[in-house]
Amino acid sequence: MIDQFFLWCVSVLEVIGEVTGMGYELANIVIFVILQPVLIILFFILWRNQINKNNRFKKFYNQNNERFR
Repeated sequence: MIDQFFLWCVSVLEVIGEVTGMGYELANIVIFVILQPVLIILFFILWRNQINKNNRFKKFYNQNNERFR
């Protein structure tokens, strides 16, 4: 089962390499050495920005609610 999945993944990388003209090895490097880390960093930054926005909203909301109590 795992062997079949691995061979399918290799086939997909080979197709990507052929279609783009990069070859299997370069497609593998581009996907797993360049794109994956960039996406991880991008989503981490977006996640932290959303947390900061949420914290600012909570702080603003709590300040405004205390005035009316």
